[in-house]
Amino acid sequence: MTPDYTRSDISEALRAAGIGKGDSVFSHSNLGFFGSLEGADSKEEYCETFLEAIRDVIGESGTFVVPTFTYSFTEGDFFDPTTTSSDMGMLSEYVRTHPESHRSIDPNFSVAAIGPDAEYFTRDPPSHSFGRDSFWERFLAIQGTFCNFNFAELTFLHYVERCLDVPYRWDKPFAGTIARGDRREPRVFYHFVRDLRVDAHAPDWASFDDRARSEGAVDRVDVGKGQIVSISAQDVYDVAEAGYLADPSFLISGSI
Repeated sequence: MTPDYTRSDISEALRAAGIGKGDSVFSHSNLGFFGSLEGADSKEEYCETFLEAIRDVIGESGTFVVPTFTYSFTEGDFFDPTTTSSDMGMLSEYVRTHPESHRSIDPNFSVAAIGPDAEYFTRDPPSHSFGRDSFWERFLAIQGTFCNFNFAELTFLHYVERCLDVPYRWDKPFAGTIARGDRREPRVFYHFVRDLRVDAHAPDWASFDDRARSEGAVDRVDVGKGQIVSISAQDVYDVAEAGYLADPSFLISGSI
């Protein structure tokens, strides 16, 4: 059977999407949508090929980051950053367990990173997952780029919403226990939550996507049966802020 794409296709697509040497790249992913990858017969081989292609494009000076969210405290679970599995797909879990990977200790919204800025992104996260000095703020400050693989979500938008003090979300504490080596540490982490009973306040980023595309802020490149989409963190912030100031319902499915 002829494969749908190759490793070189991945590298070429990343470069066409504006990714280059020294970049900090964060990716939500669903690799299965790309179809069959030449030379890959297992999940591990798919993930290894993608990671190698990404690292080839960003070089030794670039840093690759993935979400390793677990929502552990929100679900009343214990969190061990060394053993608690990611809920964010096979590439996320592959990076989490990679020998060069660093993972943050945020029990709800941890990230894992490989590269020279991995420690900067993951060390000592604040108690608010979307607050000051959170991963999202650090990623914005370092001029990172979001590069998603067959995935429309941008969790960073919740950070933007908190900066904008949107009325449909608020800070909520969640308590639990984190493993720090042999120690067990009681902690409280905050999430910027919404009322799940109010359907109108559910995230809906179609308007954001339309505006970002109309402003030329987004790059989309086809790969196999899927698509790579990239946009800088600064452009996400600017597009979301402008849209929200024009219409406070810009990022949700209904009216406030």
